[in-house]
Amino acid sequence: MPIEIHTLDRTNSQLLNKVAADVFDREVQSQYLSAFLDDPRHDLCFAMDDDTVIGIASAFEYFHPDKPPQLFVNEVGVAPTYRRQGIGRSLVEALLINAKERGCTYAWLGTDADNQSGQACFSSVPGASAPEKFLLYEWELDCVAR
Repeated sequence: MPIEIHTLDRTNSQLLNKVAADVFDREVQSQYLSAFLDDPRHDLCFAMDDDTVIGIASAFEYFHPDKPPQLFVNEVGVAPTYRRQGIGRSLVEALLINAKERGCTYAWLGTDADNQSGQACFSSVPGASAPEKFLLYEWELDCVAR
């Protein structure tokens, strides 16, 4: 059976009950899944092999007062035994198609400089620009004072 790509919605969310190792960072939590599905600006595409999710790509649409909607690709994960087969590329392409259909005019993502498989995947998606160097700052919000 060939790998199938799906867009997550309430009719197929139960498929996330069987996920291969190293696709998500952690186990899917029902309360977070429900919140994700409740927000139409969030998008997740997933790849299935038989009855197992073997890859995901998630993104969210965001707005600025001076621009039309844009898409930020947040995460791409493919089970190790399925990498380098075009699954990540297919998942990212599905997100981009969904975003364009919703009126987004631009999409972007960031990846680690040493993420060779990610760079191979993302540069293979049609229309990808050359990667840019940038600095990333992160905050653990439990240490932010009010």
